[in-house]
Amino acid sequence: MSNPFFDHPIMNSPYAYPVKHWELDDDGQPTQQIIETRRRAKFITPIPKPKKRKGAAKQEGFVFEDEAGLSNKEQQYDPTSIINEVRGNVDSWRSLPNPNQWQVTPETVRLLQHWRHHKFNDIRPFFCQVEAVETAIWLTEVAPQIKKHKHILDHLAAANKDANPELMRLALKLATGAGKTTVMAMIIAWQTINAARRPGSKNFTRGFLICTPGLTIKDRLRVLQPNDHNSCYKDRELVPGDMLDNVKRAKIVITNYHAFKMRERIDLSKGGRALLQGRTGEEPKTLETEGQMLQRVMPALMGMKNILVIHDEAHHCYRRAGKRQYANGLSRMNRRFGLWMG
Repeated sequence: MSNPFFDHPIMNSPYAYPVKHWELDDDGQPTQQIIETRRRAKFITPIPKPKKRKGAAKQEGFVFEDEAGLSNKEQQYDPTSIINEVRGNVDSWRSLPNPNQWQVTPETVRLLQHWRHHKFNDIRPFFCQVEAVETAIWLTEVAPQIKKHKHILDHLAAANKDANPELMRLALKLATGAGKTTVMAMIIAWQTINAARRPGSKNFTRGFLICTPGLTIKDRLRVLQPNDHNSCYKDRELVPGDMLDNVKRAKIVITNYHAFKMRERIDLSKGGRALLQGRTGEEPKTLETEGQMLQRVMPALMGMKNILVIHDEAHHCYRRAGKRQYANGLSRMNRRFGLWMG
């Protein structure tokens, strides 16, 4: 028997704003009805229909408790409302016809117009890729200028304070295959071009630390280096020709998570360690300090006041303090914010 949902699951062009979607019921099951609007952001877990049981109790929602007590029945973080509010504001901002109304720098205007309207020789950026960068731009350049949006920035600041004190983080979640590497390149271009032409601005930086979960992904991200022979800025036409020289001023360090583990500075045998420990019983300090670790991992960025950290494959990152050993050291470098891509 034909099932319209599975026969035609894709309803929108990847290059345009989504205008309709298949309706799902409360259990994540398709109703075979088409809704003529974009789907709202919502956490949905499609599950098979259960066998009918008399008097079966309805399953309660999961509550993920952690050691700090930040997620429990009394206090659950609901991100969907703020996501939909930000999305609506970005939609309204995007629809403004006059670039003078966008409240962004002339450099950002050039990039937005390029990504939205340039006739690309190869694959043009998907709508979701442009929207992801637009959201970062709106939160950075536009929202701080408008008083009615202050509560959104306050919400993000409070969420960061609870989960990761002293470090401001934003998360961009894209579907598998959406092209997160391209989004990273667009963000790097936006930041670097503005920083190169507006060196006094606190909103922009030329320094980037890209953290990956493994060596394979680290190698794949080489295309983010402006001087790489396969650099995506020129090959993918992500930057207007007259701005390419500005992008080359970016300082980018690409590393993997394991590099942040403190290493031994002195190779000691068991007997040598015991000898140094001596009668006092004090363990010899042979591990790197946080500063020494950062100098080893990212020497090219050490002289920069602000850097932007991009965590690729962010679902491999964890909130427990022990799982992010580099966080305290980075906060002391006064980095502006981290961007989590998942």
